[in-house]
Amino acid sequence: MEKKGEKEEKNDNAGEKKPANIISRSIVSEMKESYLDYAMSVITARALPDVRDGLKPVHRRILYSMHQTGLVYNAKFRKSATVVGNVLGNFHPHGDASVYEAMVKMAQDFSFRYPLIVGQGNFGSIDGDPAAAYRYTEAKMSKLSSEMLQDIEKNTVDFRANYDGTKKEPVVLPAGAPNLLLNGTLGIAVGMATNIPPHNLSEVVDATSFLIDNPSATTEDLLQFVKGPDFPTGGVIYGEKDIHHAYATGRGGVVVRGVAEIMESKLGSYQIIITQIPYRVNKADLLEKIANLAREKKLEGIKGLRDESTSDIRIVVELKSGSQP
Repeated sequence: MEKKGEKEEKNDNAGEKKPANIISRSIVSEMKESYLDYAMSVITARALPDVRDGLKPVHRRILYSMHQTGLVYNAKFRKSATVVGNVLGNFHPHGDASVYEAMVKMAQDFSFRYPLIVGQGNFGSIDGDPAAAYRYTEAKMSKLSSEMLQDIEKNTVDFRANYDGTKKEPVVLPAGAPNLLLNGTLGIAVGMATNIPPHNLSEVVDATSFLIDNPSATTEDLLQFVKGPDFPTGGVIYGEKDIHHAYATGRGGVVVRGVAEIMESKLGSYQIIITQIPYRVNKADLLEKIANLAREKKLEGIKGLRDESTSDIRIVVELKSGSQP
């Protein structure tokens, strides 16, 4: 005769059968594979540009969408809201803020050495002021952007399905201009980052022509044409050896300083006129730091500080009588 406890034990064991869709895995292996999948997704689909056209996916989708709607450099301006809506609906369903922010950056001549978008309206400032909402601004492609998309309808690049499979988007743009070198890039991914400075168009073209004629040219040969980065806000680069090392190895950095001149007034006092500042330096923050240093007596001899910038940068530092710059 079967006891009550034994019957309950058999029923419990019968219920321990695992469902067919549960697979036993090591948590170490699962974490490793999941991290790598996530990292590769961020690297290839969001944070880092493709070396062939120098664009991140959001930038590429903005330009291709504008090209499709006829917003070329010689067309009329259209509302930025139209561009943002088309990009979101057709290619990039990641939020309007990310698309408009990328679009604004491409129109700023202090962010891009050669802007890819021509903006009309308030597209922000070097002081860190935000752009106006996209319902107020207008935009179209620049001439350089047209070169980036030249002959795209002639089977020059591969296409793939968009996020919902209703349209096709280019994997990369034809890129009639070496955008990665011209405008540089800044990208932070998962376990990987890149920071490439912008360069001068004429120098890059000369170096490219030389490389075509001399395929075995060395880095030193090309540095005869490309002397170093060419930043949109100007400045002076120090350390020629550091530049050569960075180009030869892909790693390193350079020191960039602003440009200033000293002027003497009729009363005998001096002014320091700053006309260029280093790349990606916020001008308003720079003025605030100078004022704080003067207030804390870490910078002595400063009588006044004012910003006379218009389309060009002009920061005036007035010195006290008797102070030597």
